[in-house]
Amino acid sequence: MERILGFDVGTKRIGVAVSDPLGFTAQGVMTIERIGMKKDMLAIEELLEKYEVKKVVVGMPKNMNGTIGPSGEMAQKIGEKIKNKFNIEVIYVDERLSTVSAERVLIQGDVRREDRKKYIDKVAATYILQTYLDSI
Repeated sequence: MERILGFDVGTKRIGVAVSDPLGFTAQGVMTIERIGMKKDMLAIEELLEKYEVKKVVVGMPKNMNGTIGPSGEMAQKIGEKIKNKFNIEVIYVDERLSTVSAERVLIQGDVRREDRKKYIDKVAATYILQTYLDSI
């Protein structure tokens, strides 16, 4: 099985996680600081090549009533760009509570409040990717 990348797309950062080669577990990799679409895509391209990825999972933030708001539209825009530019399969995973769960994990891990910002997106991406891996 090939590795899968998971993304938690935000306005300022994109959290990144990768699966193990067998597709059982997700590990946080990094956080991409968003500068512009061109630079975002360059960073994503490097990751796709480094991990020889054939599939990408993008967190789809939905409103609690199931509708897609501005954050969801942004995630779709990035997902479509990845799909079209790199000719790669993109899967969207409902991530309504991923950031809340990531925050809880960091609090339980005694990570200081000012340090949580550094890790929250990467942990949320790991949660999103693990949700997908558990579903297949």
